[in-house]
Amino acid sequence: MRRYRNALWLGVIATGFAIAAAGQGRLLSPPMTTSVNIAGKKLQVDYGAPSMRGRKVMGGLVPYGEVWCAGANDATTLTTDADLDIAGLKVPKGSYTLWAIPTRTEWTLIVNKQTGQWHTEYDPHRDLGRVKINVKTLPAPVEQLRINLAAASGNSATLSLIWETTEAWAPITVLR
Repeated sequence: MRRYRNALWLGVIATGFAIAAAGQGRLLSPPMTTSVNIAGKKLQVDYGAPSMRGRKVMGGLVPYGEVWCAGANDATTLTTDADLDIAGLKVPKGSYTLWAIPTRTEWTLIVNKQTGQWHTEYDPHRDLGRVKINVKTLPAPVEQLRINLAAASGNSATLSLIWETTEAWAPITVLR
């Protein structure tokens, strides 16, 4: 009887390990990083990249007029080695989370001082500030969320959020 019970427990444990190992496959919203060096300073955004997977994104999965984490899993994080101006908002060097309020015609980008939280844990009392950013409709859908940091000229860059048929972007200037 004891042998049978030990064999049963070993089987349960082995099954648990097999299930855990099988779950280590491709994440539905894999972690992504985009970065750029401007005027000798590094800017980096870390985010979870969800996919459409047949769903309506803007105005559906991402409701219009509500705060969205601009990604999935952990809150989207901006880390900068320099003081920045993002579309008119002064952002001191450091780490922040990025949130957005999308509508059909314009987006509000939110820079928040709270970091390390899950994408559903937004605290408006920790906002550094909010700015309106540009938005346009793309000619073809983009399956997976992409956030890009791209150098422009001199000490400037562009932050872009691209998903489904929407691209929202903000100009960034490195101040020092």
